[in-house]
Amino acid sequence: MKQSVSIPFMLLGILFNVCLIAANLLETKVINVCGLTVTAGLLVFPISYIINDCIAEVWGYRKARLIIWSGFLMNFFVVMLGLAAVALPAAPFWEGEEHFNFVFGLAPRIVAASLAAFLVGSFLNAYVMSRMKVASGGRHFSLRAIVSTIVGETADSLIFFPIAFGGIIAWRELMVMMALQVLLKSAYEVVVLPVTIRVVKYIKRVDGSDAYDKEISYNILKIKEI
Repeated sequence: MKQSVSIPFMLLGILFNVCLIAANLLETKVINVCGLTVTAGLLVFPISYIINDCIAEVWGYRKARLIIWSGFLMNFFVVMLGLAAVALPAAPFWEGEEHFNFVFGLAPRIVAASLAAFLVGSFLNAYVMSRMKVASGGRHFSLRAIVSTIVGETADSLIFFPIAFGGIIAWRELMVMMALQVLLKSAYEVVVLPVTIRVVKYIKRVDGSDAYDKEISYNILKIKEI
């Protein structure tokens, strides 16, 4: 197994981090899609799960673990920078403070919900993808990608919405929002699956990697094992 970091892996890792940070910022806008009210983060967040699938499929769980933690730390870093900027006094002539604070002044419970949901959902996605690949002998990539995404997205929604909005939004409405998020994000995965399949095949051919996670530790804290 290769221990070096290839260019495809590096590029996917960068895109993964960018998508997570962009999703957090876009979550502050509510949009209407075909009569459904969702956050703008829906445009980009599912891409992180697609990249997660690609990394787990090509390089295995250990590389996915590394990327997930890097995404968590970069997200945390940007959130802390945003909160620090909000806390600093604005220049007397600047008129954009209210809008800036709206985007970057996230409530602590929103931050906690987002980061916790991301970690659990992403690791479950990578774990399911990894285990199913070994069990199937590398076959049925489409099924593995869809099932792992459903598991990850479900866990993400079950953690994020209750922590972020419990006591603020009625539980009946929360359940509807959670179900809608899982459905739309999973549908996103299905729609772009033909592209994902081609990308994975291309990377495997160019990079020469196709990892099978046999006799590895799934401990999420063993970051040094790459």
